[in-house]
Amino acid sequence: MSAGHPQDTQIRALYARYLAGWNQRSGVTVSSVFADDGELIDLDGTLRSGRLSIAADMRRMFAEHATPTFVGVVRSVRRLADGVVVLHAVAGMVPPGADGVDPSLHTVHALTAVEDAGRWKIALLQATPARYGGRADTLAALTAELEAAR
Repeated sequence: MSAGHPQDTQIRALYARYLAGWNQRSGVTVSSVFADDGELIDLDGTLRSGRLSIAADMRRMFAEHATPTFVGVVRSVRRLADGVVVLHAVAGMVPPGADGVDPSLHTVHALTAVEDAGRWKIALLQATPARYGGRADTLAALTAELEAAR
């Protein structure tokens, strides 16, 4: 893990607020961490553009589906340029009624944050399925790590 960025704690908190909004099933809270023109790319490749669109889509999704809860582990935070930071994390999901994270739902998150008037917002959050080329030992290690983080 990296603590190389001066606002490391703020960037990690931004990601934590995204996860908390998801786990609260709140489209408003999820979208509140995005820049006005922020984008969200889901596991299935769906692109949501704009904070208001993200809010509406999340509200609809939470109303129509029993979504799993997230647990995330930040791997690194690093500065790309003044006012631009990238966070790398892994996340697992616990389906409703399940006792633990489902390895088939493991995700890698790449988050680009931008600073605007002293506040950090998500410009882009992309979720990629964590399949690790079928390496069972790597997937099992991630599952254990995510369970320990719960």
